[in-house]
Amino acid sequence: MSTAEKPQIRMNEIADYGWDHAHVGSHKHHVPAILAVLASLPDGKSAKILDLGCGNGALTEQLQKAGYDVIGVEPSADGVEIAQRRGLKVVRGSAYDDISSTYGTFDVIVSAEVIEHLYSPHIMLANCFRALKPGGMFIVTTPYHGYLKNIAIAATGKWDHHHTSTHEHMHIKFFSMATLGSLLQAAGFEVLEWKRFGRIPALARSMMAITRRPLH
Repeated sequence: MSTAEKPQIRMNEIADYGWDHAHVGSHKHHVPAILAVLASLPDGKSAKILDLGCGNGALTEQLQKAGYDVIGVEPSADGVEIAQRRGLKVVRGSAYDDISSTYGTFDVIVSAEVIEHLYSPHIMLANCFRALKPGGMFIVTTPYHGYLKNIAIAATGKWDHHHTSTHEHMHIKFFSMATLGSLLQAAGFEVLEWKRFGRIPALARSMMAITRRPLH
């Protein structure tokens, strides 16, 4: 297909829908960090990957370009449409789905900036655990809310803005490493490493937990 024949996507479609790998903020750090983790896998490019809650397919696209076998799952019909028009393997589904029954099992599951939107994140984690092969890796990112950052938000008068309840589809869960780590371990995951992105670590915008399903 020539450039002229490719379906045209208005720039505001992607910018307005959700996060994109070029989005200003913590998201720009996720793609290289996730690719670096995947590069260390013994299965290499043969790893089967699920991008759960993939939005408009920004991360899915980068994983596909890097040569991975990746499928994206997203509940928004608009997000799925945008991703599919970009030629990505993205289907409509939810983090609450029985992933293994619907999509099979995976070597890696990635979920970037999704868990903070969920009323019942423990259901998502249980579904991901079952959908991972033994020894499989689960990578999850979410905004960081450590003690010092919370104090800074309150001290600068930005608490209402940061935790607003006046906008639809905003964050409803706010995690520290301790609280997210507790949920991950309760679901059966072994936490291998934490990373923080944006600003200094104590005031980081976002964090990433690199975990795996134990072999036994």
